[in-house]
Amino acid sequence: MPLSRDEQFNAIAAELGYSFEGEIKIGGNYTSVLRHAEYVYISGQVPRVGSDIVVRGRVGDETSLAQAQLAAKICVMRCLVLLRNSLGSLDKVAGILRMTVFTQSAADFTQQSEVGDAASDILYRLFGETGVHTRTSVGVYQLPKNASVEIDMIAIAREGACSGGTR
Repeated sequence: MPLSRDEQFNAIAAELGYSFEGEIKIGGNYTSVLRHAEYVYISGQVPRVGSDIVVRGRVGDETSLAQAQLAAKICVMRCLVLLRNSLGSLDKVAGILRMTVFTQSAADFTQQSEVGDAASDILYRLFGETGVHTRTSVGVYQLPKNASVEIDMIAIAREGACSGGTR
C-alpha cells in the first residue's frame, strides 16, 4: 500500500535530518495561514528549526548555493506543516498553486531559480502532478533575522477539508 502524504512528509523530514514537529510561532499581528473558500494562503517561512534560523547570510557571499537549497527545503517543509495543521492532513491538499521564493542574494548571485528548484522538487515528490505550481524566484537584499531564504505559498484544499486555527 502506498504511503500517505503525511508519511512521505515524515520520510523527507528524516532525510533532511530535522524535526518539524511543534508549534510554528508567529511574531506579529498577522496569521501564518489564512483560508478563503478552498484557497489556503501560507505566510512567508524562513529556515527556522525550533527557535534557530539554521541557514543565514547572503547567498553567493557567506552562504553557498547548496546551503541556500537546504534553506529552501526547510522553508517549504515549514509551509507544509502549516498546511497539514490547517487541513488535518496533507492528503487533503488538492494542489499547490503558487510559491514565491525570496533569496537574500549577493550582487553577482544569479541562481535564485536553482534555490527555488530545491523546494519545488519536494512539492513534486510529495504531491506528484498536483504539486506542480507557478513560481517566482526573487533575489533580495535582506530577509528577516538574516535568513538566507523565505518562501510563501498558495494551495488549494480538497472540497470538504476541515480548517483548523493556526494563529
